[in-house]
Amino acid sequence: MSEMKFTEDHRWIRLEEDGTATIGITDYAQEQLGDIVYVELPEVGRELGMDDEAAVVESVKAAGEVKMPLTGTVLAINENLGDEPEIVNADPEGDGWFMMISINHPEEVEELMDDNAYNEILTGL
Repeated sequence: MSEMKFTEDHRWIRLEEDGTATIGITDYAQEQLGDIVYVELPEVGRELGMDDEAAVVESVKAAGEVKMPLTGTVLAINENLGDEPEIVNADPEGDGWFMMISINHPEEVEELMDDNAYNEILTGL
């Protein structure tokens, strides 16, 4: 069974029981960006620290970095985003995922927010 967590800067993390996680940006983040035209993802096998730049997203409005919410090693990237970056707009918390990682420091999960805490942040925006 997977568990969803969030960061204050609108990344989502789906935690799996096997110590892996899938990462992407939230619906709120994709709405703020507008139509996404390009996504650059890290190489498989790369180890990234918490808050390292993990991806670059460009939209018709802006370009921005997506930082790592956890320290981990990239196991897979969403190859579909290379040809169809608009998937992130259509299904940001599903088919628009960015990468899967193995979690290198499980204690970092404690710093992430659950649904309720994240929704409180959205209410304040």
